[in-house]
Amino acid sequence: MVHMPDTLPNDLDALKQLLAQAQSRVALLEEENALLRHRLFGRKSEQSTESSAAQLPLFNEAESLAEPRAQESDEDSVKPAKRRGKRKPLPAQLPRIDVVHALPEHELTCTCGCRKHEMGEEVSEQLDIVPMQIRVIRHVRKVYGCRGCETAPVTADKPAQLIEKSLASPSVLAMLLTTKYVDGLPLYRFEKVLGRHGIDLSRQTLARWVIECGEWLQPLVNLMRDRLLESRVVHCDETRLQVLKEPDREATSQSWMWVQTGGPPDKPVILFDYSTRRAQEVPSTLLAGYRGYLMTDDYSGYNAIEQQPGVERLGCWAHVRRKFVEAQTAQPKGKTGRADMALNMINALYRIERKQRELQADEDTLYRVRQEHSVPVLNDLSKWLEKTLPHVTPQSALGKALNYLANNWNKLVRYVEAGHLPIDNNAAERAIRPFVIGRKNWLFSATPNGATASAHLYSLVETAKANGREPYAWLRHVLERLPQAVSVEDFEALLPWNCSPQIPR
Repeated sequence: MVHMPDTLPNDLDALKQLLAQAQSRVALLEEENALLRHRLFGRKSEQSTESSAAQLPLFNEAESLAEPRAQESDEDSVKPAKRRGKRKPLPAQLPRIDVVHALPEHELTCTCGCRKHEMGEEVSEQLDIVPMQIRVIRHVRKVYGCRGCETAPVTADKPAQLIEKSLASPSVLAMLLTTKYVDGLPLYRFEKVLGRHGIDLSRQTLARWVIECGEWLQPLVNLMRDRLLESRVVHCDETRLQVLKEPDREATSQSWMWVQTGGPPDKPVILFDYSTRRAQEVPSTLLAGYRGYLMTDDYSGYNAIEQQPGVERLGCWAHVRRKFVEAQTAQPKGKTGRADMALNMINALYRIERKQRELQADEDTLYRVRQEHSVPVLNDLSKWLEKTLPHVTPQSALGKALNYLANNWNKLVRYVEAGHLPIDNNAAERAIRPFVIGRKNWLFSATPNGATASAHLYSLVETAKANGREPYAWLRHVLERLPQAVSVEDFEALLPWNCSPQIPR
């Protein structure tokens, strides 16, 4: 509501000024209302067709996705049938079981009286799934004694276990960690899965196993951080996390999960770290000693790292684009405005990047292309920004987008300095997405130890996936060998880029 003063000025110019302020306020309120309605009911601006399809209602996926086959009308029948894509072959590493189909004996005699001979065969494949099998491994340790003297009996050793005197074998622990940190299954659901097989394990026991695994895997996380700090570029982001039993804090207090991604090109690393704070000391500690480019959004918590010797800060064009998309949404329907002009130039920058990515351009080529094509676009955008900014209300959606662009300009344009620099922080946002999706299922962590274990385990499974490893097979391989690892070389051999375990059959 626009509040009018108790006494109206007599001056006509003052009345006009008051009217203009009221109209500006109404315009801002209408814009805020339009943006709110769009956020509540509108389609996400940056959703691709593929991601939109993933948002189909969960309970009618079959009806939504299946192609209709029956009850076609005569009108429908005359339309050309949609060509189906070629079916991808089943993975070669899957075990094969041959089921041979031969003619019965009475059909092997030809009508001419001769016996038919085998000329060849036709092979087709079907996918077969064996439900989860639960079995018990009995460790039978032989006990030896001597009949000739009274020396104490000797019992054969068994291999060291990850969790001694526990029911959990490496395969059980690997499955537990995979279902929680890859598939996003809360512990109480895994508890119910085991219960259907008659296994009575409480979620408290499962939680204790998860925390103990996180502690055992700490050396691998430390080695992965060493690789991360060797990166030419590190991407950073953070997201909210609720931890119920933090010392001296309310259960509703806000904590944070920080993600960093980088590493050498052939050894990508994704690291998660839990903290009760979002202060700038956290990323400064996590990246202590780092020298290189740092890609983030404009959150001020990263400013301290920017002051460290050898660190160069990059800005994210994806964040800029989103703000102009919001401004575009706030425009009157059917009208083209300044937000469209900005988006046209930003999209031109992304088209250049996309084309070179499709061509698999090397770093030198990408640098030359950016200098030849991207720099002129940036110059045009800079001139447009300088001309437009003074004429837009700062509180409007367009004003906020323009100010964001102006305030971050020096960091945003740095990506053209070299061919290996990224245009945005999407790598970190993709890395943090599995955690965000999992959080929708399990909602919170109970204790700081649990949150720390989750950070370690998300780091490990996401790094394994980034290096092309199947998470369950890699985790089982690691958990089987961890108790015997004593040297740095032993732990190095377990990192995802140093081993390639196959899925157990």
